[in-house]
Amino acid sequence: MKDKPVAPLIGANGNIFNLMAIARRALLDNGQLEESRSMLSEVQKSSTYYEGLNIIGKYVLFGEAIDDE
Repeated sequence: MKDKPVAPLIGANGNIFNLMAIARRALLDNGQLEESRSMLSEVQKSSTYYEGLNIIGKYVLFGEAIDDE
């Protein structure tokens, strides 16, 4: 697996679908299309929110969300 990109997840809306989208964007921005697809597939198959978070953490580093205010 390639180096994990930093995704601005800390402080973002904690909805798992939002977090998946943020992580996906970080992966795509770093040329990791296959990793993005794998992550989405694995998270969608997870049975709990925390399992989904752990899967996202396998693919990206959790970074601070930027406050747009």
